[in-house]
Amino acid sequence: MGSDEELIGASEIRKLEVRIRELERQLGRKTLEVELLKEALDNTRAKKPTLLSACRADSWLSCASLSRPM
Repeated sequence: MGSDEELIGASEIRKLEVRIRELERQLGRKTLEVELLKEALDNTRAKKPTLLSACRADSWLSCASLSRPM
């Protein structure tokens, strides 16, 4: 081992492994959330084809105003 390399203790390695597992779980939850939101968006688009076509013809900002409750 070179003189500039740091020794990492077993307890520090365990802490890092726990952190990695925690981050992997969070990533899995976020991935699932994205999949669910994409599916909901697809379902919404399928139900509102006229609104979707109006949004394509117009700018994004005017489409955002259509989604706000009156």
